[in-house]
Amino acid sequence: MLLNKKQISTIKDVAALARVSQMTVSRVLNNRTSVKESTRLRVQEAMRELNYRPNIMARNLAGRAGLFIGLVYRNPSYGYLSEFLLGALGACRQLGHYLIVEEPLLDQEVVDLEEIEKRFLDTSIQALIVVPPLSDDPHFIDTLERTGISFVRVSPTLDDYKGLGVGMDDASAACEMTEYLLDLGHEDVAIIKGPPDHIASRLRFSGYQRAYEKRGKTLDDSAVLSGDFTYLSGMEATRVLLARETPPTAIFACNDDMAAGAIAAAHQAGLTIPEDISIVGFDDTENAASMWPPLTTIRQPIRDMARSAILLLENAFEDWDSPDPAESDKRILDYELIVRGSAAAPKKAR
Repeated sequence: MLLNKKQISTIKDVAALARVSQMTVSRVLNNRTSVKESTRLRVQEAMRELNYRPNIMARNLAGRAGLFIGLVYRNPSYGYLSEFLLGALGACRQLGHYLIVEEPLLDQEVVDLEEIEKRFLDTSIQALIVVPPLSDDPHFIDTLERTGISFVRVSPTLDDYKGLGVGMDDASAACEMTEYLLDLGHEDVAIIKGPPDHIASRLRFSGYQRAYEKRGKTLDDSAVLSGDFTYLSGMEATRVLLARETPPTAIFACNDDMAAGAIAAAHQAGLTIPEDISIVGFDDTENAASMWPPLTTIRQPIRDMARSAILLLENAFEDWDSPDPAESDKRILDYELIVRGSAAAPKKAR
């Protein structure tokens, strides 16, 4: 559903025609003195041309100081989502914005793009945060661009994208974790990948491969399994690995939810961690330190990414009144290898 001249004009249409942000249109509607006179006249002319008539509800919403920011996701990792949501809520509370969580996509095998386009055109949401894997879905991103709504992508493929984005170097982090296990003396490090539609899955696996290549080691295909970033998939993959004729001495699960499942499966098999097998994760979600044993993992700055995403949107709205606003802004945040109690040297190396 694309906007056309037969439809009722919205604040988005006025902003696009006047070449300003929706926040600026809101300021003009509420007679704010912070708007330049030339900008005010341009907005008023756009309103006249579009025959724009704001309703009372919309005007009350627009008159507030903060942005209405939507968070849209299709991600089965509840540990990741809870951390991101806490970070986004905290940042919105501190900065005076409002967070609206959209979840119509989680259980859909195929995203209904017309539904999404209509949803964002018909709400008061002024900007969106898009978390993986939707942040790398070209059809979904094209739909957002057609609506004209501002959005920031979290953990996308940043190299070839001109837009707002925030992420971290997943490949280097996974390489460092794999090298850590190899340095402990593990010759057979298995990996449980995430779903193939997540760019993070591919990047983390490439980091794992890079570590083996740097050491001149050959990968064993039977040591590479796929999960879907859920606890149960971590359990199931670990059972397969432990059933090998020669089980691995270490398992690198590509997120903490799968690592928790791997630990449970190892315990069920009567193994002690890390004495019998080492298990590590990725993300450092809130549960990582409370597992038994506490999980060695990569600390992904999830809450910081949420805050950075909101700041990028805030800055974009402020910059749209400038003569030459930035076309893109990308931020890469640091990760950290967190060593706890779930990994140690294999028995034969002690």
